[in-house]
Amino acid sequence: MKTLTTGEIAKLCDVNLRTVIRWIDRGALKGFKLPGRGNNRVMVEDFIAFLNENGMPIPPELASEDNRRVLVIDDEPAITRVIRRILRAEGYEVSVANDGFQGGTKLLQELPALVTLDLSMPGMDGFEVLEFIRKTPEVAHTRVAVISALGDKELQRAREAGADLVLSKPFNNEQLIGVVKELIG
Repeated sequence: MKTLTTGEIAKLCDVNLRTVIRWIDRGALKGFKLPGRGNNRVMVEDFIAFLNENGMPIPPELASEDNRRVLVIDDEPAITRVIRRILRAEGYEVSVANDGFQGGTKLLQELPALVTLDLSMPGMDGFEVLEFIRKTPEVAHTRVAVISALGDKELQRAREAGADLVLSKPFNNEQLIGVVKELIG
């Protein structure tokens, strides 16, 4: 059970300590008082929910804590099913987006630790999604594994654009698990 003090929250949000205490007193931020002196504490999950509800960015150091969420962005249903099945069996939480636009939306909502990204998709392609990820402060720290059937030249371009690792299609289960574990444990 990881908790935060009102002082830690004030620093993370760049607000005055009294502001955080008011949020708790008004019920906007779920917290509890410790016995004795009555100091406030807030569960990390409750703080992240508060930030999401109020459209505030989640600090990278909190977004990655115990985060086993993986977002699969690929337009091929057969590939998304395979990746989902393999990663769920390894204990990861997996969600799927079938195109780049939907992927960007889910990325900001779910704040996964890792995105697996196909480069070749209709509409917003994988390169545009990768650029969006690296230029958006709330998700710029997200690890990205490009999984694509495109050639070496495109895979190198993806690395240069900010992909953490690349994996060529077709791949086997062990390769996929190895990539994910290398990036997020």
